[in-house]
Amino acid sequence: MTTWTPICSLDDIPVLGARRVARPHGMDVAVFRNDAGGVFALLDRCPHKGGPLSQGIVFGNSVACPLHNWTIGLCDGQAAAPDEGCTPRFQVKVEAGTVYLDAQELAHHALDLQRPVAGPAQRCKASA
Repeated sequence: MTTWTPICSLDDIPVLGARRVARPHGMDVAVFRNDAGGVFALLDRCPHKGGPLSQGIVFGNSVACPLHNWTIGLCDGQAAAPDEGCTPRFQVKVEAGTVYLDAQELAHHALDLQRPVAGPAQRCKASA
């Protein structure tokens, strides 16, 4: 039996946009809303270089990663060809204007994935 956790009101997610859901452990979950009324949830991590999908552009049933424009399917988390890769998806439901995520998935799903750490390039030290 699925235990659903209320996340937000449907109106809190902009049409063609996203909202991030923080978890105590693991990366955030991105909850998306398209212009056809669909609501989807994916790990907030592009399978390519770890870009924040919640900051991408939503179109149809896809989101474009803001870093390198990879197209990721909102229904399955799969990158569109010719790109390859997948980001974990989460079960989501909308009931009476409230968005819910599966509590078990929030607590246990995709905890091993991390966003790559970005930072300044390190210079090689010249040998003496």
